[in-house]
Amino acid sequence: VQLQASGGGLVQAGGSLRLSCAASGRSLSNYILGWFRQAPGKEREFVTAINWSTLSRYFIDSMKGRFTISRDNAKNTVYLQMNSLKPEDTAVYYCAASGNVHIIVDNARAYDYWGQGTQVTVSS
Repeated sequence: VQLQASGGGLVQAGGSLRLSCAASGRSLSNYILGWFRQAPGKEREFVTAINWSTLSRYFIDSMKGRFTISRDNAKNTVYLQMNSLKPEDTAVYYCAASGNVHIIVDNARAYDYWGQGTQVTVSS
């Protein structure tokens, strides 16, 4: 599976961005697609994930309500809609995929495939 993330950029605090992650190489049925982020000097952090087949979604509490994950089966693309952005959301955002739907979704090491990352910068 090849993943291509896009949609990052510079936005003011309170603004919105939608990240996309286009997958190619195979069907994503029975895959978990996740988003992680990494700020300078910090460890990679789980943002959210979705089970491609069941549409079950996983969030961490600090982002629930501001960030939404969705997918378009026809386009083989997963999206991360980010609203009410804060300067602390500044990071490189990565999409990832795992062919094992039983993984611990917030464990980065559980994912088999990674996109190249897209930079999100939120100015105050």
